[in-house]
Amino acid sequence: MQSGAAIEPKFSVGSVTRFYVPLLLQGFSQSLAYPLVAGIVTHGEFGVDALTAFSQGQMVMFMIGAIGGGLVTTGLVFAKTWMGYVAFKRLNTLMMSALLAVQCVVALPPFSGWIFSGLFNLPPELAHIASRTLLFGVLMNGFFFLRNVPMVVLFDNLESAKANYATFLRLAVTFALAVAFPRMGLVGPWWGLAALTFGVGVELAATWLFARPYVARLPNKPRAEDARSLPSIPRLTLEQFRFTLPLSLGGFLLMLSPVAIAAFVGRTVDPKDMLAVHYVTIGVANPVAFAALRMQTVAIKFPPEYAGDRRLLSYAVVAGLLLGVVPLVFSTPLVGGWYFGTYQNVPPRLVATARLAIGIYSFIAVIHAVRARVEGLAALAKRPKAIMAGQIAYTASLFTVCSILLPLGVPGWAMAVTAIFVAPICVTATIYAVLMVKRSNTCP
Repeated sequence: MQSGAAIEPKFSVGSVTRFYVPLLLQGFSQSLAYPLVAGIVTHGEFGVDALTAFSQGQMVMFMIGAIGGGLVTTGLVFAKTWMGYVAFKRLNTLMMSALLAVQCVVALPPFSGWIFSGLFNLPPELAHIASRTLLFGVLMNGFFFLRNVPMVVLFDNLESAKANYATFLRLAVTFALAVAFPRMGLVGPWWGLAALTFGVGVELAATWLFARPYVARLPNKPRAEDARSLPSIPRLTLEQFRFTLPLSLGGFLLMLSPVAIAAFVGRTVDPKDMLAVHYVTIGVANPVAFAALRMQTVAIKFPPEYAGDRRLLSYAVVAGLLLGVVPLVFSTPLVGGWYFGTYQNVPPRLVATARLAIGIYSFIAVIHAVRARVEGLAALAKRPKAIMAGQIAYTASLFTVCSILLPLGVPGWAMAVTAIFVAPICVTATIYAVLMVKRSNTCP
């Protein structure tokens, strides 16, 4: 068999930054596509209310996709050789097929009515938009799953910049469509979904092109005479599935959080206004949060080099503070007034509230960066159950906060902000606790 060794970089601020900045930009730009197409959606027949339905349809889509959310982490741990790569590719395909089938079923009656008319309390016209968004989003969700494989290959070779180039191409295409469609009179949720889907398809094609040379150079590619001594692909696939399973369950619980928030906020005073503020602000906060969460990949590729090595923790705190500048800018009268009032078509009475909410979100990136670092440590230790415990804590704490604040009459937007702050803190504390308990149990 061919030999080869995985790239094992050493920590330095320069090496970490060169790897992290493309990841940061990728996480930021991937989420930035959604507020871009919001301008297409909100200028349609139902205005900003259509964005609420559109976002809730996608939210359910991402919740289903989150069951496969541990696949990239699994690939980073296992797909470093040819056999591991083939097994990972098979696992990714199997999970994609199953989850896309679930998405189609959930998007149809009676399930769509139970979710969008019942749980989210949407009026019939908005419930229809949400269910159709979920159904027609199958193609985009499939593209996301297919992207997992080449993305893992690039990350394992420390080529985060090339993955970032593909994402920038997606963003450029989406931005071009976000500008062109309204000028052509193509507005509303269906054209917004079309713009998103086309951009993701372009990103997928570019990522595969970038990854192909590295796939060909994967170590331990078998020769014909080695076939009998090799482990079977089904056995390797099962091993990876067992690693992914706790992450998948945890990812599903994690993605229940926006569903829970929407359900609670939809039952506060002025629910339409509160949901509108929540979705337009989370559209800015999420890119920053996802950029911070890329620290998990950094933690996997730059493990601690000695006992008590916390250099990456300090790095994560500084990175989170710098990322927080982005939502802070959106809280200013100039930028926030234009973005929320003009571009997102938010009613003037809600613009000040949206600016206040996004200003508070400025501190969330630090929490997510620290959380991502400890999740990476748990993945390195092959402790997916620790990550799952943290994600269970996320969901439980979010439900608890909303359950306490709802009867107190707290405004819906403030309830959402509070829950979104408390939940990742609980994740971090839980994973640290699980890892520390395990460590103390193994000490002589």
